[in-house]
Amino acid sequence: MGSPFGESNPDAAVFVISVAAELTGLHPQTLRTYERMGLITPGRTGGGGRRYSHNDVERLREIADLTASGIGIEGVRRILELENRVAALSARNAELVAELDAVRDALRQAAAQRRAAAPGAPANKLPVLRAPDPGSSVVVWRRSR
Repeated sequence: MGSPFGESNPDAAVFVISVAAELTGLHPQTLRTYERMGLITPGRTGGGGRRYSHNDVERLREIADLTASGIGIEGVRRILELENRVAALSARNAELVAELDAVRDALRQAAAQRRAAAPGAPANKLPVLRAPDPGSSVVVWRRSR
């Protein structure tokens, strides 16, 4: 999905500070203050000029909305930090789900190969797989002798 600004990469630093200020309804000095506070990190040109991306403009709008609703700047900082943490945890969770799916597939393949190699062998010598639906678990055990 493209942005309303016609750019294909929302991280591309394309807006000068005056345009970013106009797009967000904030004063350019406010943008500089937010940068000093670490709330926003615009790109820089070779000469040191600030360049804001579409994502930067969206973050500035979010900051403006939060402060307009009465949240102090430290509260805004904490909200943004928690949003970043949630995004990172969601990405890690997706990685772990993919890894779990790969392990389940490998176990299924190993079980099928073992059954094919030794059709008369007891089935309880391999890990037991439970249904692969979300929220289920892979249960592995060995019968004691």
